[in-house]
Amino acid sequence: MASTASVNIVTLDNLNEVWPRWDPSDSNHLYALVDMGSNGIRFSISDLSPPQTRLLKCLYRERADISLFDALSESSSGGPLLFPEETITLVSQTLARFHAIAFNDYGVPPDHVTVFATEAMRKADNAAAMLQAIETEVPGLALKILDPQVETLFGSLGARSAFNRPKGLFLDLGGGSVQMTYLDTTGEDADYHIHAAQVGKSLPFGAARLIKILGHDDADFKTNEVSKLQEGMKLAFAKLCQTFPTLAAGSKDTEGIDIYLCGGGFRGYGSMLMHNDPISPYPIPVIGSYSVTGEFFAKTSHMLEVNTNFKNKIFGMSKRRRAQFPAIVTVVEALISAVPHIRSVTFCAGGNREGALMIRLPQEIRESDPLDCLQADASLQGIVDILSSALPADYSAPKTVFGLGLGRLFASKIWSNTGDDDLANASAALHGAITEHPDCPGLSHAARAVMALTLCARWGGSVTPSDEQLLNNLRSLADTVHPDAVFWAGYIGAVAAALARLAPTAQEAHQLGDKIQLRSTMEQIENDKGFRVYLNFRISETALRGIDTADLISHFELVSTQRQQDSGKKVNVDIATLP
Repeated sequence: MASTASVNIVTLDNLNEVWPRWDPSDSNHLYALVDMGSNGIRFSISDLSPPQTRLLKCLYRERADISLFDALSESSSGGPLLFPEETITLVSQTLARFHAIAFNDYGVPPDHVTVFATEAMRKADNAAAMLQAIETEVPGLALKILDPQVETLFGSLGARSAFNRPKGLFLDLGGGSVQMTYLDTTGEDADYHIHAAQVGKSLPFGAARLIKILGHDDADFKTNEVSKLQEGMKLAFAKLCQTFPTLAAGSKDTEGIDIYLCGGGFRGYGSMLMHNDPISPYPIPVIGSYSVTGEFFAKTSHMLEVNTNFKNKIFGMSKRRRAQFPAIVTVVEALISAVPHIRSVTFCAGGNREGALMIRLPQEIRESDPLDCLQADASLQGIVDILSSALPADYSAPKTVFGLGLGRLFASKIWSNTGDDDLANASAALHGAITEHPDCPGLSHAARAVMALTLCARWGGSVTPSDEQLLNNLRSLADTVHPDAVFWAGYIGAVAAALARLAPTAQEAHQLGDKIQLRSTMEQIENDKGFRVYLNFRISETALRGIDTADLISHFELVSTQRQQDSGKKVNVDIATLP
């Protein structure tokens, strides 16, 4: 193979030629990626096997705590920016370890292993020496240095990978730089991601660089550099508004703009927000898809105070991230100053590596709904149809797992673990829903909460005392979907429990289409904010054989008493046999 000792720059112009594409006919769909970022070196192995290619399923990940930016800074004193020999040796040996894991332990094909680098390698005057050392340690290993536009492309596509049709500002905060661009995946522009990268802006104010600026002895220098960041943010946003009319319109709309953030620096800020979330302790243990209002996002002074005064561990934040937090806050404040009317901010688990995978995929897969991959079993639709028939004709779809696009996923879990007493209970269902598929694209935190509550109700709704707070906090999170979401989760869960009583297996449930009919109506209660649901079961004598109808009705007893604010919402159940 050709030597990698020369610097190989990936640009938008040569991206199609130098970046490998996913081939559905390959016999091996494992891909290994190494992201040589300024704050650390991240390694992952992903499985892109069809039909779940779009999920970018990660099999293995590891992070080496090697700051290339710090190594460059320590070596510079007004002269060339050089990596020390010990850093070059450590990096090359680390990549050799990663390569061995990918090739020997997981069987990743050699041409499916890609190493890429960003700001620190772009700036290093002896980048070629680093590449030569890597070539010596792992002959033939391809290493590519990303142009800032390509880094913007990968970061935004990686953040976007967790959602179906997002539209908003996308920012990526690394150790050496911060990127801003705008993605509108709802329009007709098939090359929206390329156009966004071309217009996007990369500013040399990553968390590692900025924390050194803030600690500089020269106050004027510090003030000038922070001013450059603030002005750069404003100019970047103004340029995006000039290019994208929908963004310009959103900046003037009182509803505001949605923002998506990725990169370790922003995820650190998200972890601090989660630590201080009004729902406390916050019930979902992953930062990916965590969403807050613009108002809460702007509480930078309070977050900075907590970082300074709270001495215990904060979930999701390393010591290094805590030390860099003042720099992260400085970037956040520059963003807030640049963007008027921020409606929501969502933190993304994906980043450069996920974007590097997304760009390999054909458009039809890249732009598909990830939940379709998660719920590919079309045979479950019959069960979804039975459950959906229990909903009143005038109900609001977004209040339930069906409206959130999770119908088949819920149906697949109704009969799960029925033979295991340790797992076939409401508490286990709660924990399973919030921890399964932790980084799965398409699952928002609110959707996880609704799924957890619906599964909890399917198993009776009675949790262990230690899980009472978790249950209540999930209910508070579900309220962000709709004030009635908790009631409908309990209702659908009770219908599922009754269905599981009538059909002990999913296979038998498929045969109930002509043996069970569900109909319901809903009426508002006068002089009250509540309502009453009248649910009619019509069941064949064969399906009812040996079943006490009181057992079926009992599943609905807790629906109206899940919490005080649901007490005005009642369910009346009537069961009769089909003629």
